[in-house]
Amino acid sequence: MDVQTRTEVTRRLRSVEGHIRGVAHMIDEDQPCMAILQQMQAIQGAIRQISLLLLASHLDHCLQTVETAQSAKAHQQLREELTALFAQMS
Repeated sequence: MDVQTRTEVTRRLRSVEGHIRGVAHMIDEDQPCMAILQQMQAIQGAIRQISLLLLASHLDHCLQTVETAQSAKAHQQLREELTALFAQMS
């Protein structure tokens, strides 16, 4: 994984960690369930985005070894198709 991706994934994970602590605090304070559920949806969305970022990084790394000037467009198309598929599965 390249340094930029690693930095971004780490930043996003720390943000999710903070949100989870916030939800735990909301539960301790007996906040309304709807507010808690909204925060949980935000956390799930953030985790989904982290997964997509990791998938894109993995695809870039794996396909880099077979990429040539002619296959760059095919590489991009495959990457977009697989990330879209992964997004639908989440």
